[in-house]
Amino acid sequence: MKKKIEILASAALVALGLPVATQAKIDLPDIFSSNAVLQQQSDARLWGWATPGSTVSLVPSWSGKKVEVKADPKSGEWTAQVATPAASYTPYTLTIDDGDGPVTLTDILIGEVWFCSGQSNMEMPLRGFGFQPVEGAGEAIAYSGRYPGIRMANVPKTLSYTPQQRVPGKWKKSLPENAGEFSALAYFFARSLTDLLDVPVGIINCAYGGSKVEGWIPKEILDTYPEWNMDKEEKDSTLGDYERIGVMYNAMLKPLAGYTVKGFLWNQGESNVGRHDTYPAHQRDMVAHWRELWQQGDLPFYYVELPGWNYDNPEADNAAIFRECQQKGVQLIPNSGIVSTSDLVYPREVDDIHASKKKEIGERLAFMAGHRTYGIEGLPDQYPAFGSVELKGDKAVIRLASPYSGLNPYKDMPGFEVAGDDHVYYPATANQIQDNEWKFTIEVSSDKVKDVKGVRYNFKNFAVGTIHDMYGLPLVPFRTDDWTDARSAE
Repeated sequence: MKKKIEILASAALVALGLPVATQAKIDLPDIFSSNAVLQQQSDARLWGWATPGSTVSLVPSWSGKKVEVKADPKSGEWTAQVATPAASYTPYTLTIDDGDGPVTLTDILIGEVWFCSGQSNMEMPLRGFGFQPVEGAGEAIAYSGRYPGIRMANVPKTLSYTPQQRVPGKWKKSLPENAGEFSALAYFFARSLTDLLDVPVGIINCAYGGSKVEGWIPKEILDTYPEWNMDKEEKDSTLGDYERIGVMYNAMLKPLAGYTVKGFLWNQGESNVGRHDTYPAHQRDMVAHWRELWQQGDLPFYYVELPGWNYDNPEADNAAIFRECQQKGVQLIPNSGIVSTSDLVYPREVDDIHASKKKEIGERLAFMAGHRTYGIEGLPDQYPAFGSVELKGDKAVIRLASPYSGLNPYKDMPGFEVAGDDHVYYPATANQIQDNEWKFTIEVSSDKVKDVKGVRYNFKNFAVGTIHDMYGLPLVPFRTDDWTDARSAE
C-alpha cells in the first residue's frame, strides 16, 4: 500500500509540474492503461518514465518477445516500439519493468485506433447536453455491451499556454455504465466500423466545445498568422477558455501525440464561421503538423460538414460560405475527405447547434474510412455535388460532378433558387432530366427571373436537405455565383 501511495503521489506531482526526486517504478501516461486498444500490425509506440538510466523491458503476452530500451539518465523518460499482431478479440497483457517492480496492463485488445477531435459536436456524449438529446441514445447505451471490442479514452477539457507531457484519460470498455459519457459521434463511428471489419475499435476522444481550429495548432505555426497572437491572448482576461488559441494543442493533444493510430476524425468549424478566407489553409497546416508529430505518413483525415444552425440569421449565408470552404479544403489536404450532413437536421433544430442525428454522421464517416482506408469496395462515400452550370436565358442546366445515379425526388426538387443581374434570389422550380444514356441534368427556372445568372441550392445557414442519391447521400449545398451582395427575395 505504501508503494502504491508513493506512485500516486509522484504522478500527482508530475501532473502539477513539480519535480519528483525518484520514481519507485514504471510510471505511465493515462493513455497506456488496462482496457486499451493498440493498433494492429504496427510497431505500436509506448512511452513513460522509469528510474533514470535503468533498462526498461516490455513483454507483450501476444508474442512473449521482450523489448528493451534505456531510460534517460536524467529525466527517466523512455520510448519503445512493440510489434502487434493482427486484430482479434483475445485479451492480452503487457508487462513493463525497470527492475524496481513490474507494471502489468490487462485486457489489452489489438484492433483499429482512431483519434477524434474538434469542438462540441465531437465532444457531445451519448447522454446528450442538458436539453439537447442524441437520437437513439437510450438504445445505444442499453445495448453497448454487445460491442466489447469498442473502447474509448475520453480526454478532459484542459488548457495550457505551455506544452504538457501528461493529460488524464484512461480507456473504458463499451458498457452501459460507461457509454453515456462516450462521444456520440465517435461511438457510432466505432460501432459501424466494428460491423464493417469485425475487429476491436479504439477511440481517443480529444475534443473541446467552442474551440477554434487555431486552438489545436502550436504556437510556432500560430506566430506566422498575422491575425492571431497567442502571447497577447494569454494576457486577455476577457476571453472565455474555449476562445483561446494553442492551449488545447498544448494541454490535450501534445501529450498524446505519437500514440499509434489508423487515422483522424475531425468535427469542428462553428467557432470559425466568418473566417472562411483563412480556415482551409489553417486546417491544412494543422493536419500537416499532426502528421509530422505522429510520424506515420499521411494518416487519413476525415471531417464533418458544418451543421445547420441559425448563426444569428438562418436565411443568411455566412455559414453556407463556410461549408463551401470546407468542401474546398479537401483539395488542400492529401488523403482527406468530408461527409455532408445537410439532411441530418430537423426543422425544429434551427436554434440547436447540437443536432441530434449523430448516428448517421458516425456511419457516414465509417463508410468513408471503410472504402478509402480499408479498401471495401461498394460503400457509399461519394456525395452528389455540383459540377457545372449552363445558363440558357430563363433557365439554368446543372450537371453534377459525379452523376453515377439519379436523385430523389426527381420532380419539383425543393431548395433551389435562381437570380438575375440584380443578385436577388427567388425560389425556383427544379426537375431532373434523363437522357437516353442515363445521364442526368437538373433544369432550374423561376417565372420571377427572365435571364438567369446564378443558381443556389440550400445555400443558407439553416436549410434541411431533402434531395438524395440512390444510396441515401444528400446533394451537397452549392452556389454557382461568387457574389458578396446576393440576397433572397423578401
